[in-house]
This record gives sequence, C-alpha cells and structure tokens, in this order.
Amino acid sequence: MAEIVGGWLVFVTFRSSKPWYFALIGTLFLVSYGLIPVLQPMDEFGRIYAVYGGFFIIMSFLFGWLLDGNKPDVGDIIGGVVSLLGVFIIMLWPR
Repeated sequence: MAEIVGGWLVFVTFRSSKPWYFALIGTLFLVSYGLIPVLQPMDEFGRIYAVYGGFFIIMSFLFGWLLDGNKPDVGDIIGGVVSLLGVFIIMLWPR
C-alpha cells in the first residue's frame, strides 16, 4: 500500500499539476515502503518480494479504481487472479 499510494502521489504531482507537497508526501511513503520488507517474519528475500509482487498487482488495480476511477476489466481481473494463485503457491508450497 505504501508503494502504491506513494507512487500515485508522485505520479499525480507531475501528471495533474498537483502541489509540490504531494510529491514530498509520496516520497516519504516510498521510503517507508523500502523498510517494510525487513519487518516481515520470513528470512528469504526473494520469496518476500515474489509474494509482495502478487499482492501488488491486485492492490494496484484496486487503488487505481479507488483513486482514479479506472475500473479493472476482465483481463485485469484474470491476471490478478493468476498472480494471486502464484502467491498462494509460493507461500504454501511444502519445503
């Protein structure tokens, strides 16, 4: 969520001429996003980011819909479900 909101704030600053402090706040969100993975209980960097990537896809569509009104289409939904299936395989695969 921190990366998506932060990225969106920087994006709208430059694309929609929002005030400069939107970009500053977005940058602070993006810095906090860089710290969040180290707080996760798993020690495997690659898996943390792979799982994050699957959730990032879903959350990007949801936040795009919420913040910009861009409703996901069928291809977005199918792609999101496929990415979520990948997350569950990565998380639940016996090791």
